[in-house]
Amino acid sequence: MKQPLMLAALLLSSLGQSQGNPEIVAKVIELGKSGNQTRAHLEYLCEQIGHRLTGSSNLQRACDWTAAKFKEFGCQNVHLEQWGEIPVGFDRGSRHTGRMVSPKPRNFEFTTRSWTAGTGGLRSGGVFEEPTTVEALAKAAPKGKWMMMLPRQGDGLPTKEVRDAVLAGARAAGILGTVAASRNELVITSGSWENLDFANLPTNVDITVRKSDFEAVTEAMKEGAKPVLEFNLDQKFVKGPIPVYNVIAEIPGASKPDEVVIVSGHLDSWDGPGSQGTCDNGTGTMVALEAARLLMAAGAKPERTIRFILWTGEEQGLWGSRKYVEAHTAELPKISAVIVDDGGTNYCGGLVGIESMKPMLEQAIAPLAEAFPDLPMTIRAQEKMPQGGGSDHASFNRAGVPGFFWNETGVADYTYIHHTQHDKLEGAINRYLVQSSVASAVTAYNLACAPTMLPRQGG
Repeated sequence: MKQPLMLAALLLSSLGQSQGNPEIVAKVIELGKSGNQTRAHLEYLCEQIGHRLTGSSNLQRACDWTAAKFKEFGCQNVHLEQWGEIPVGFDRGSRHTGRMVSPKPRNFEFTTRSWTAGTGGLRSGGVFEEPTTVEALAKAAPKGKWMMMLPRQGDGLPTKEVRDAVLAGARAAGILGTVAASRNELVITSGSWENLDFANLPTNVDITVRKSDFEAVTEAMKEGAKPVLEFNLDQKFVKGPIPVYNVIAEIPGASKPDEVVIVSGHLDSWDGPGSQGTCDNGTGTMVALEAARLLMAAGAKPERTIRFILWTGEEQGLWGSRKYVEAHTAELPKISAVIVDDGGTNYCGGLVGIESMKPMLEQAIAPLAEAFPDLPMTIRAQEKMPQGGGSDHASFNRAGVPGFFWNETGVADYTYIHHTQHDKLEGAINRYLVQSSVASAVTAYNLACAPTMLPRQGG
């Protein structure tokens, strides 16, 4: 028993410089390391709810579920805050198939843009290569077939005007849809609700398949075979307007409740076939959820309010955070820091701020060095706060509020899962989830208990 007691004593000693109550910080670390629930939250989100496109039924279920969890943990002021609405909803179901039936059966990995038409059931037919002239289109007998698209760029391709005319002619002739190749073995999903009207919805079926799948079809064509492909795209539009929300919960500040530290991630995800929205950004939002649980379970009473926000609409342009900033302009001077976890399944390796912030930030993360000695963290200073960035911290930095994107560090390859068919639960690394949830809780708590708010650029 001597070794655990010595370790506990060393930990408490290292917490002596903590901005918050050292005993609370130690309790958060103990609970986070011995009974962490981030993985359990993530499994429910990904397996019972699934991918969560902005404006989809799945996202609304996720908002309701996470709000209920925050309430279960004892957080206050838990609510869904509407930031807007979108004209047309989109639900991608689970019945998706795409394969070559003959000459050699092969299952495809594929996607379509969100807010585009499904097949309305199984569609099966032969293939033909995209003609290079309108005159050649008739010879291809396109009706009831899939058109295999030429590369987007390259020597010898027809002009855009010619390609547009060929495509229009093919659709008018009754093709089943188009099939294009991805640039590599990753299949990226994207899309937009803008300019949609429920009275005039998209009807064209356009599919992107993995590069190797596309090449398998075209190689068969070169060998003289007549491939047959079949697709079933389970996609439907939902009549709007569809209200969309951020999820908000708080641990109220004991002495400075009007000053705030925000812990956040985005709950929405892309919805391509195969994706569960795990690492972009189920991990970040479930880390925030677990940080709330750990702080409440430890009995934390921060001096400032710790506000947990699960953003939505991030993937289509930071909508949830941008609209939050617009709606809460009067409160912005009282927000000390906004911390965003949106870098995948790797661990929280540090933060970037300006030089005047560095001492406070280093003190805030100091207890984590003892708790996770094999997962080092650093605070890096630069002349100005970053104004760009593709996540929700950028909305605050542009408004002069210190926004931080955790420097995700570790062995996971974010490119492999980012918006692809591989964003699944199997990609999440448990030991990193543990560190990230503890790091988020401890850092937020210490900043919420610091003598002052974080300094600001030019302040």
